[in-house]
Amino acid sequence: MEIILAEKMGFCFGVKRTVNETQKLVDQNLIDAITFGPIIHNNDVITYFNQKGITYVNNLEELKQKLKEKKINTVVIRTHGVRKDILEEIKKLNLKVINGTCPYVTKVHKIVEKMSREGYPILIIGKADHPEIIGVTGYIDNNVPYFIIKNEEELNQIDFSKIKKIAVVSQTTEKIEKVQKIVSKLISFIPEVRYFKTICYATDENQEAVHKLAPNVDIMIVIGGKSSSNTKKLFEIAKQYCDRTYHIENEKDLDINWFNYDDKVGITAGASTPDWVIHNVINKIKEFSDILKNNTVKV
Repeated sequence: MEIILAEKMGFCFGVKRTVNETQKLVDQNLIDAITFGPIIHNNDVITYFNQKGITYVNNLEELKQKLKEKKINTVVIRTHGVRKDILEEIKKLNLKVINGTCPYVTKVHKIVEKMSREGYPILIIGKADHPEIIGVTGYIDNNVPYFIIKNEEELNQIDFSKIKKIAVVSQTTEKIEKVQKIVSKLISFIPEVRYFKTICYATDENQEAVHKLAPNVDIMIVIGGKSSSNTKKLFEIAKQYCDRTYHIENEKDLDINWFNYDDKVGITAGASTPDWVIHNVINKIKEFSDILKNNTVKV
């Protein structure tokens, strides 16, 4: 069995930065800390920090309750960021605030804030219920309309007849092909379209690596959290080329029955997947290879 790794995969800059900052708290035994929302979309990483004493809250009310109980003195903002009004409220709580918002997400915040203040309606391409998008909407000026769509079909359901100009951003983990199609369609009927490429470079590189790898293997293993948007996109791309594509969170999800001894196995991982999880998956597949080899010899 041959294992081939995607040229680019795993932790992106933004995730690595936030995880490292949280790890520093653990290393210094400063565990009177909490993260605002799951720090990243990876259950293994969240479980690791929980075991070290750093848990998370889902909203401002839960954070205030923890503070009232005098259980925390530091809060880490999740990689996906939060709404501007929420961040301002957190800063009023007399806590040390470590802003773990990915710089690429912060870039989106600045764009929609500036463009909406200039009177541009905002179109966001992404999932409305994703924490990144929820955070982005909190930076849009209240005086302008905004729209959130996840595909071209939803674009067709919006009445743009009164809109003469619009600014367009996307979730940082979106597929570039989809975004380009939507922008091209907008240009055909809105006089002024200001498009800002907000897909992060790591997402671009990871997706391009899967486009190259998936057509040349027998089976693709995509490693990442089940709620990780960028991992889901990698799975969708791989599935276009390789029918035997599986999305797993860690080595425990692997099934030996997926594999044949002479398979070429492609592996990629989402931007929230740590190296140690990837290594565990590789080692498990090698174990499967040895088992399948012995069975083949016996036959």
